[in-house]
Amino acid sequence: MSQSALPRHIAIIMDGNGRWAKKRLLPRTAGHKVGLDTFVNTVDACSDMGIEYLTVYAFSSENWNREASEVTALMELMSRGITKYEPEMVRKNIRLKLMGDIDRFEEKYRKPLLDVQERLSKNSGMTLCICLSYGGRQEIVRAFNLLAQQGKTEITAEDISANLYSAGVPDPDLVIRTSGEYRISNFLLWQSAYSEYYFADVFWPDFDKSELEKAIESYAKRERRFGR
Repeated sequence: MSQSALPRHIAIIMDGNGRWAKKRLLPRTAGHKVGLDTFVNTVDACSDMGIEYLTVYAFSSENWNREASEVTALMELMSRGITKYEPEMVRKNIRLKLMGDIDRFEEKYRKPLLDVQERLSKNSGMTLCICLSYGGRQEIVRAFNLLAQQGKTEITAEDISANLYSAGVPDPDLVIRTSGEYRISNFLLWQSAYSEYYFADVFWPDFDKSELEKAIESYAKRERRFGR
């Protein structure tokens, strides 16, 4: 596929870790561990293809309502996983951008993630955006509160975009959701106004490069008219 046919920005709702594990009579945490491997493989694949931006929905604002033990396991997995993957991101020149209410994380999980983000900030390859403690509605409310604090009375769409977590990142061209669910689940509500959607039937741990290529091929066949 030619570079011009590729989406500039892919966003992914990584769904189905728990059901993948349940189907195999395994604890939910086992699904999250395999899901982390899938995440790493997907980042590698997108970087190798020449995708400029990849955004993944790793932990939603609603996920705080899960069992405390699962939340803790997810925090530990993400913190250790990103730190372990850092050398590969350095090699691939990947820049990291964290999006969401990161302050809700315990310091022992938050600081390693922020440190990796800082160390990769000068990289110029693909930008990897990880949504943590993220909710689309909450992001928009936060943007309006920031604008109110700035004394804004006449607010434009550009003002809102500039005050989102994703400020400086182009809107996603393609949004992928795995596990056969057909919901957007409070993900990039403002940014995905004109995104193309692709729903994969496989659980996230089974989402491999061939599934990614199928989603991109589907996107490449579509005509994006943006209301015209």
